[in-house]
Amino acid sequence: MTTKSPTKSGAGVITHRTRSERAASGKQARQHVPLSAHAEVAQSRLADPLALLEGQAGNRIADLIPIRYGRMSSSPFSFYRGGALIMANDLSQVPNSGLQAQLCGDAHLSNFGIYASPERRLVFDINDFDETHPGPFEWDVKRLAGSIAVAAQDNGFSDKKVRRVVIASVQGYREAIRSFATKGNLEVWYSHLEMAEVITQVSEQLDARRAALTQTMFDKARSRDSMQALSKLATDVDGEIRIASDPPLVVPIEELLVGQEAEATYEYLHTIIRAYRRTLQWDRRHLLEEFRLVHMARKVVGVGSVGTRAWVLLFEGIDSGDPLFLQAKEAQKSVLSGFTAPSTFKNQGQRVVTGQQLVQATSDIFLGWHHAIGLDGNDRDYYVRQLRDGKGSVVVDGMRPDGMAFYAKVCGQTLARAHARSGDRVAIAAYLGSSSRFDEAIADFAETYAAQNARDHSALTDAIAAGTVQATTGI
Repeated sequence: MTTKSPTKSGAGVITHRTRSERAASGKQARQHVPLSAHAEVAQSRLADPLALLEGQAGNRIADLIPIRYGRMSSSPFSFYRGGALIMANDLSQVPNSGLQAQLCGDAHLSNFGIYASPERRLVFDINDFDETHPGPFEWDVKRLAGSIAVAAQDNGFSDKKVRRVVIASVQGYREAIRSFATKGNLEVWYSHLEMAEVITQVSEQLDARRAALTQTMFDKARSRDSMQALSKLATDVDGEIRIASDPPLVVPIEELLVGQEAEATYEYLHTIIRAYRRTLQWDRRHLLEEFRLVHMARKVVGVGSVGTRAWVLLFEGIDSGDPLFLQAKEAQKSVLSGFTAPSTFKNQGQRVVTGQQLVQATSDIFLGWHHAIGLDGNDRDYYVRQLRDGKGSVVVDGMRPDGMAFYAKVCGQTLARAHARSGDRVAIAAYLGSSSRFDEAIADFAETYAAQNARDHSALTDAIAAGTVQATTGI
């Protein structure tokens, strides 16, 4: 049986209720959907996984789809990263708690990481929101837990260690949401996790060598900004700074279009940028106007997003040594949209930006959106953010069990903070309770789902081998 909560606001949250009223709704939800029910995985599927992927391909750049399949075929974890729609379809077929939050929608391990706050602190948070949408809180928890199980198996962990790492994450989530439930609204809203705190915890829980590796990742992320991007992505062309060509991953506009078409595209982009500026706070709009657009290129991003339209925009400030790199990325409907209440936002870029700002403790100052009719005559929504601004993520390949358990716990705690900001934290905490029953049920789910994901990955590699799916590997 599925329970449904009345909806109000972006995340479907009921506001202005007392703590006792909220706790009562959480306990009532448990009567309808007991904690043990979250171990369930759908026995039959509404759609074939490869058919779902092929359906997504219809709205993407056809020439890039083989890159997506090539990346997804490289390992079960890579397949999982690209299969958010597959999992959304599967989750829709089992009972849910009905307790809503603004979901990340794709809360796998690699979508957590480091970025720079406007105050130039490095913080740790969820950092991908293409699929953000209101939905049952446990869908995010299951997406995270499943990714941990798949990644741990990819790393060769024993079944016992896989389960231990998954439980570390779910326990971290449950304990954190229960802690947030005791706090006031402002205290929850202002909470955040700085990387300096993570480094301290790492030093206490990991050996010296692994703590040093984490510090190295921290230092590398600190150096990632527009100046670093300039050295990595740009080149000098006849005295002008331009984005370097690296096809098919980075292709300057002049190589995609020629002559008047390229000039028309630049004019079109200036119109888009003016529209995008209006979605920013006034002071940030003023700052952006201090820069001028000098070049653009199409960029292939991520795993699941390959084939969606993404542009790198190079701006120049007071001189060539004052760069700004922005990324304009196409926003399509969330993979969750077909299985939950419709989004309140008609513009999918606005959906992404609003969801990100609701969930993240602090967000990019240039985060905005726009709608455009492309040169091909098709309507498209985009969101815009800085390309690199202290961004970095932990590489899960090769992680040892203790390191992954620590990282999984931090991710679980971070997800809990996101849900505490956007959902009814008191109701969720009351639903989960103080026992480990939810942790164990999610661990059971993750184990079963990891096996299903492995079968789906094999189906893709078999289709590639048979020639029914075209894939480009090594990119």
